[in-house]
Amino acid sequence: MALAGAEILLYPTAIGFDPADDESEARRQLDAWRIIQRSHAVANGLGVASVNRVGFEPDRSGGTYNAEFWGHSFICGPQGEVLAEAGTSSEVVVCTIDRRRSETVRRIWPFFRDPRIDAYGDLIRRFNS
Repeated sequence: MALAGAEILLYPTAIGFDPADDESEARRQLDAWRIIQRSHAVANGLGVASVNRVGFEPDRSGGTYNAEFWGHSFICGPQGEVLAEAGTSSEVVVCTIDRRRSETVRRIWPFFRDPRIDAYGDLIRRFNS
């Protein structure tokens, strides 16, 4: 989307953990989600708003997988810096993303500036051989 001219990326998600997981596993999962969302900002040199569901949902299929959605929605700048963050309850987070700064970051950081377009061919394939 950034290659097509997007100035901000919005990532609505519904990600959480199984309440049966121990606290350290739940923390690793949350950290992994935050890292990958922030990396989208860095790789594309623009702001990202990562919105995540909150609350508990029991397994309605009769199984044992319940889901606790951790919230922690956040907005980050073009270098992955967190500008604003929500907690674990429903709330609205608002902040300003300086699009001029995104342009500056894109000029000075190689992540978006120096794409290897010649290597993109395999991106449209499910499996590379």
